[in-house]
Amino acid sequence: MKLAMSRPAKWMAAFALTALAVLIFIVLGLRALTGRPLSRPEAVVLLCALSLVISSAIKNQLKIVFGRTWPETWVRDNPSLIRDGVYGFHPFHGGAGYESFPSGHTTAVLAVMSVLWICYPKFRVLYGIVIFAIVIGLIGADFHFLSDCIAGAFLGASTGWIVVVLWEAGGHRAVSQSPVGQG
Repeated sequence: MKLAMSRPAKWMAAFALTALAVLIFIVLGLRALTGRPLSRPEAVVLLCALSLVISSAIKNQLKIVFGRTWPETWVRDNPSLIRDGVYGFHPFHGGAGYESFPSGHTTAVLAVMSVLWICYPKFRVLYGIVIFAIVIGLIGADFHFLSDCIAGAFLGASTGWIVVVLWEAGGHRAVSQSPVGQG
């Protein structure tokens, strides 16, 4: 038996996560404006929140651009591969039934985990386990195709990496264990 969140519950969960990230961003951003530098943990939390907000905004636009149908029917009788044999991309179609690509859950997880991966490398095994479990769960429960998760992972990880590189290039306190972006 598959359990799916209702559309209002899904929207509320996404809103709560985004609102929390924005709140963290505002509080720590204002703290930084006081002239006192952020501690390393505060800077890392700020970068995690910033990465999450930016990647979420990009992901929302990409879902409209690609318009991919879902593996299974979840919302408002949406067309799906399993129920209807419908598969493919429908650029700029719009609507909840065409928002499978890229995976928002994978994007969010990798946006935060990539910052942590760079800043606290000794916990990489733990980050990898969390990422793996979430992606396997999304694919196994027919929430997403593998390519949805790959695209979400690329978007989230890229955003996290760019946020850290820009932070350190801007003359702020280094948060990474070794120089980032210097191949």
